[in-house]
Amino acid sequence: MLGVDIGGGTKEEAVGKLDAALGKRATAPLQLSVGGKTVQLAPDKAGLALDSQETVRAAAGSDYNPVSVIGSLFGGERVAKPVFPVDKEKLAVALTDLAGSSASATEGTILFAPNKVTPVEGKPGQGLDVQRSMISVQDAFRAQVETGRGKPVELPVTTVRPTVTKAELDRAMKEFAEPAMSGLIRIQAGGRHIDFGPARSLPQILSMKAVDGRLVEVYDKKAIERLLDGTFNGVMVTKGDGSKHQVSADDVAFAMRDALMGKTLAERTKTIDLSGQG
Repeated sequence: MLGVDIGGGTKEEAVGKLDAALGKRATAPLQLSVGGKTVQLAPDKAGLALDSQETVRAAAGSDYNPVSVIGSLFGGERVAKPVFPVDKEKLAVALTDLAGSSASATEGTILFAPNKVTPVEGKPGQGLDVQRSMISVQDAFRAQVETGRGKPVELPVTTVRPTVTKAELDRAMKEFAEPAMSGLIRIQAGGRHIDFGPARSLPQILSMKAVDGRLVEVYDKKAIERLLDGTFNGVMVTKGDGSKHQVSADDVAFAMRDALMGKTLAERTKTIDLSGQG
């Protein structure tokens, strides 16, 4: 086991000894292998830790008092297991992020190109089994702290299928992508206006991403800012609380949502409300 002698002093001194001996082990990145690719995972980002306070308390036993001699934590007079609290929600999030970056499966989406929208069906592939990997990662962390060695741990994989169905692709094409790219839209504010069209600007701005099996539209705010090129400089929006800000890419994107669904240029022309009432 760890073989850390934490005896001969107060509880605080014992905790200090344990941290000095094992602190680096408990914070060193875990070496994980996913589908043959090695990645690193920082324990603190994954909700993993060594609780030195609780470990010392467990080693001392119920008769502990601040001036008693605790003895050796492992292999000594008292033997206690190290306490590893796990934030399982944080660990699940970290592994879900890792799963997203390592999966060979592709999600269904819609591609926006000049004057063209194309539905692309997703393909199944191999991806991280998050639930089983949670156990593997916790075991790997314990082993790293106990042995001081961090050998790569192969995480279990499973077949991952696209969440976006053909029916959802058809819906997104009909309800958003095709209407959005059907012509120019015009955004007005403060007596000025700017047009965005399907030939050049809209493909730079629009995309769709999968959220719980449904495709939702995404507006690239940086692209909007670039394309605005100062069109609304000096045009101020008054917010409900009385504060003011210059018309921003966010304001334009909000107005675009309705404009993109219109059929005529009149319906595809939207004016940004500067009063803060709308």
